[in-house]
Amino acid sequence: MIKKILIANRGEIACRVIKTARKLGIATVAVYSDADREALHVKMADEAVHIGPAPSSQSYIVIGKIMEAVKASGADAVHPGYGFLSENANFAEALKAEGVAFIGPPPVAIEAMGDKITSKKIAAGAGVSTVPGHMGLIEDAEEAVKIADEIGYPVMIKASAGGGGKGMRIAWNDAETREGFQLSRNEAKSSFGDDRIFIEKFVTQPRHIEIQVLGDQHGNIVYLGERECSIQRRNQKVIEEAPSPFIDAATRKAMGEQAVALARAVGYYSAGTVEFIVDGDRNFYFLEMNTRLQVEHPVTELVTGLDLVEEMIRVAAGEKLRFSQDDVKLTGWAIESRLYAEDPYRNFLPSIGRLSRYRPPVEGPRADGSVVRNDTGVFEGGEISMHYDPMIAKLCAWGPDRATAVATMAEALDDFEVEGIGHNLPFLSAVMQQERFREGRLTTAYIAEEFPDGFSGVSPSEEQTRLLAAVAAFVHLRSERRKVGISGALNNHARTIGCDWVIKIAGRDFAAHVDTDAATLQVSLESEDAIAVASDWLPGTPHARFSVDGRSVGVKVSPVGGAWRLRWEGIDATVHVRSPRVAALARLMPEKLPPDTSKMLLCPMPGVVTSITVEEGQTVEAGQTLATVEAMKMENVLRAERRAVVKKIAAQAGSSLAVDELIMEFE
Repeated sequence: MIKKILIANRGEIACRVIKTARKLGIATVAVYSDADREALHVKMADEAVHIGPAPSSQSYIVIGKIMEAVKASGADAVHPGYGFLSENANFAEALKAEGVAFIGPPPVAIEAMGDKITSKKIAAGAGVSTVPGHMGLIEDAEEAVKIADEIGYPVMIKASAGGGGKGMRIAWNDAETREGFQLSRNEAKSSFGDDRIFIEKFVTQPRHIEIQVLGDQHGNIVYLGERECSIQRRNQKVIEEAPSPFIDAATRKAMGEQAVALARAVGYYSAGTVEFIVDGDRNFYFLEMNTRLQVEHPVTELVTGLDLVEEMIRVAAGEKLRFSQDDVKLTGWAIESRLYAEDPYRNFLPSIGRLSRYRPPVEGPRADGSVVRNDTGVFEGGEISMHYDPMIAKLCAWGPDRATAVATMAEALDDFEVEGIGHNLPFLSAVMQQERFREGRLTTAYIAEEFPDGFSGVSPSEEQTRLLAAVAAFVHLRSERRKVGISGALNNHARTIGCDWVIKIAGRDFAAHVDTDAATLQVSLESEDAIAVASDWLPGTPHARFSVDGRSVGVKVSPVGGAWRLRWEGIDATVHVRSPRVAALARLMPEKLPPDTSKMLLCPMPGVVTSITVEEGQTVEAGQTLATVEAMKMENVLRAERRAVVKKIAAQAGSSLAVDELIMEFE
């Protein structure tokens, strides 16, 4: 058996591999860059080796530095995780030459499947259904336009060596093809060192469904069911589940058998994923094969009961699979939500900074039989860097059926506390509450269709508004009682304080009466039936569970400017609880208007300016490209909102800017 594993990766996947290695009694070695010196994976591993500066191009993807770390540590195996060198055939060959086990597939399979053009030809030869497209290399944007016209719009522009949504664009016309070709090429070269591009037909109303395969070095290969990965943003998966709410048993079998046939055609072993696009009639087409462990592998583990990392280690050690296809059973339902350091209120732009608070929900089995799991590579007080992927954690929920899994996920998201940076928790919570999601009516256009103008928060329903008003009354009363208790006021005064208030929430005023004599606090709004509220919340506690008319809800609570900020189910509400007199005076106060920034181009996220495409004094038109900013490996194009004249340019290519830092001004 393998004795020591070096993990050639970072973050949550490195931590994930360490957990399984520890379970198997195998020693682990972490590698780290300057930016990751205090990272969680470094603290968890038995030993750690420094490999260079923060940029991955100078550390994590430099084969020579990883090989030096392998030799220095004496590791007899390497797990590459995903990303970085996980699908680099040269890296696998280098390890093989040194007699070090690569915990992954053979180099020949990585090379064949790593090139999307070659992989499609092999798939077609193996009898796998493929998407129509141009399989040759494309030299320039004009050739891309010609090919796109021949295939027919819309088309998908993709990096041949791509993955994780990098180097990928959808184009609906010639102009978008020209721009998308260059942007995809730039991202591909930056992320993978390979700028080759190809084009294929974009299937409308598509579902992104993938098959997990697992093989050993003795010719045994099985498929472990499917994962639905349709909810994506910028071609990056956000929410995944297993099984798919759309795929039936016959389609699952057909897709699984084709995935195994493809794996067999390239002599595949270890864990891998064959990705398909599926249309509304359950016709499926091969997209690509990922010759590595996928980010979303936990949902497969939860429905199969397998530890895929353990199976990869055993296969790398030469063991046969311990089960056959007939032994693979899918039990229950699992959902994964990717928690990203991205601000959903700013079009999901990257956010960096320190995690001033990081408290995930309790993991493990719950009273109703459901299970919560959280894979992470961060800790409270740690820093989210601009150098790497923005993922904070992967929150998973399992239930005996899909409805239970969704409900468990919704509750776990409400209980997840993250402060100090922008993050997508509110967005994930909002999706869990949507009827369309709960019904399983998914496509890869889900986010664009459900949030066409971006995410601006959730407007509470009447029921949600009243529930939060009642919670606000509870926390306000308990806070006021704490104040008078500390001041030494008489106990009977503290007990009867503030029975009649005006609660302002979502632009509405509610006349509220609170009965403090009842065993459970009773809140009456507008003289309607009282709402019973109970909780162990104490002033200063940022999160608590409240029982509201018998319903358990997890609400984040914080005082802000004389009001209460309450967050729940994607709602972010500022609630004022005032006496009738103060409420009447508050209505007379003028509203503070935000500053006018209409004549400025501000940096929407922390990042590096990669180009400025205009000059001072130049007239620009609406939609014209002004600049590009790169953050967390993604290029973001900034365009003019209207016709204007550039007055001043305050930044230049190579400038590192913070959020809202000035790039240029207009007359």
